[in-house]
Amino acid sequence: MGKSFAGIDAPKYPEIEVQLTGEDGNAVAIMGRVSNAMKKAGVSQEEINAYLDESMSSDYDNLLRTAVKWVSVA
Repeated sequence: MGKSFAGIDAPKYPEIEVQLTGEDGNAVAIMGRVSNAMKKAGVSQEEINAYLDESMSSDYDNLLRTAVKWVSVA
């Protein structure tokens, strides 16, 4: 995990930015945008699968928290 600032952890891949605001809020669409951005940035398929597994491990709020935990969300 990245460095903490004011109690908020930086994402695992802060250099990867994914636009979520103003976009389709469907869970599958969000996971697709994040995983595609990770793939384009050269993240291993194993890491992408770990992100997807964590995203799908609970509810929609978990999905959003997981996206913020892994990448920079705009």
